[in-house]
Amino acid sequence: MTTDPTRVALEITVDVPVEHAFATFTERFDDIKPREHNLLAVPIERTVLEPRVGGTIHDIGTDGSTCTWSRVLAFEPPHRLVLSWDIGPTWQLETDAARCSEVEVTFTALDGERTRVDLEHRHLDRHGDGWEGLTSLGEGTGWPLYLARYQGITTADAVT
Repeated sequence: MTTDPTRVALEITVDVPVEHAFATFTERFDDIKPREHNLLAVPIERTVLEPRVGGTIHDIGTDGSTCTWSRVLAFEPPHRLVLSWDIGPTWQLETDAARCSEVEVTFTALDGERTRVDLEHRHLDRHGDGWEGLTSLGEGTGWPLYLARYQGITTADAVT
């Protein structure tokens, strides 16, 4: 748990090698992000994480509409991914990059078959008034849910 109120930090361990852990997070983000986390006016058909600096994360609706809610700031396989968080405290898209927070996910090999995954959502205060509400991303249906879904996918991969 973190004592810096402007950040959320979480850590899990997955029982797969670091290369597999990174690839699963980036290539299967559609399976990790819950469909109910939706800013579109229609249900989400899929979520796309474009695996490159300058790429985006965007949702594609069942009607073909799109919602881009993140930018890929760093893409360093198999150890580091940094994303912008372009969603403000009122769950509206933020178009001013200076008012967006960052999510860094690092993957550290513990041995040949286990990887520690650290997720830090930082600079929440950049969002301005009401930013404190974003600390809820560190609870329940926020980042812990994403990491639990991710861990479930990697566990299933390790079994097969």
